[in-house]
Amino acid sequence: MKLNRLTSFLVFSIIWLIGINNDTHGQEFSGWNTNFTKKNIELSELKSGGPPKDGIPAIKEPAFVSQNKAEKWIGDSEPVIAFQHNGETRAYPLQILIWHEIVNDQFGETPVLITFCPLCYSAIVFDRRIDGVTHEFGVSGFLRHSDMIMFDRKTESLWQQFTGEAVVGDYTGTRLKILPSQIMSFEQFREAYPQGIVLSKETGYQRPYGQNPYAGYDDINNTPLFMDEPLDGRLKPMQKVIGVQVEGFQKAYPYSITKEQKIIHDELDDRPVVVFHVEGARSAMDASQISKSRKDGTTGVFHSTIDGQTLTFNFDDGNITDNQTGSRWNISGKAVSGPLEGRLLEPLIFGDYFAFAWLVFWPETEIYTIE
Repeated sequence: MKLNRLTSFLVFSIIWLIGINNDTHGQEFSGWNTNFTKKNIELSELKSGGPPKDGIPAIKEPAFVSQNKAEKWIGDSEPVIAFQHNGETRAYPLQILIWHEIVNDQFGETPVLITFCPLCYSAIVFDRRIDGVTHEFGVSGFLRHSDMIMFDRKTESLWQQFTGEAVVGDYTGTRLKILPSQIMSFEQFREAYPQGIVLSKETGYQRPYGQNPYAGYDDINNTPLFMDEPLDGRLKPMQKVIGVQVEGFQKAYPYSITKEQKIIHDELDDRPVVVFHVEGARSAMDASQISKSRKDGTTGVFHSTIDGQTLTFNFDDGNITDNQTGSRWNISGKAVSGPLEGRLLEPLIFGDYFAFAWLVFWPETEIYTIE
């Protein structure tokens, strides 16, 4: 761990960690109404991240503002989680999610769960219905494999954020449905979704939004926190990857390749796919001010077939175009000009993660290489 780059993070951690033992047996799970007799992990795998139950407050009644109002406090290249459903599109700035980690939201009749675990850089959106019943979720304060453990307020079952699976409690073995989402820059969100709205900083809590309490953590030479398990040696632990899931199959595309290639054509589950990696979003966890962090770019993964025709793509002079029609596409998978204007590529379930997290949860993953 490069301590000189982690001063802000260490100060943040010390405030929470004074007098707290990472071994959850020392806490005896006091204050929990969880059914600890039902589980598919060892309880010793749960570590205290410092904050207690609800110590990191989830947002349960999110408010939203227009893009014009949001531009007063969010930079063009700052990262947001873009999520579209039922004809609505919303942006969830990571400068807010880094302090709350969970937003319980509603899109029409669909209740959704917007989540972000800073230690894994995992932004994942779920349908928060279980057997047709809507649940509210909070942040437990526990970690497993350095990943946030969520809990539902009805049964207080404990849920692994990275997989959406309940690992302790009455719902053990149940998985939340993952919904497609994408991290992109605020500017790219505005261009792709001009009618989209933005999560407001009026959360009901006082937090220094825009500041990164984990300054320096996003460094390829660092090691992950709260990880006792042996690390997979195939990739550097803090290297970023684009992780893709298709019908129970997982594949990781290292940033070291995708940032250079810009466009990768591949085949997953016998279907052609395309991986985009273009200029765009900054990291949320590099500099102490997110607006000054390193630019990592923006990624997208899509099925590349439209009306039975498989498209191949080029990246030239900052533009993505397909070879078959010459249409121009944006990072959200929409054709913005040309014969296919208005058409959408089908998004896959994917995300941008630290390699250690992807590999510990999906150890059988295939890793993309250049032959």
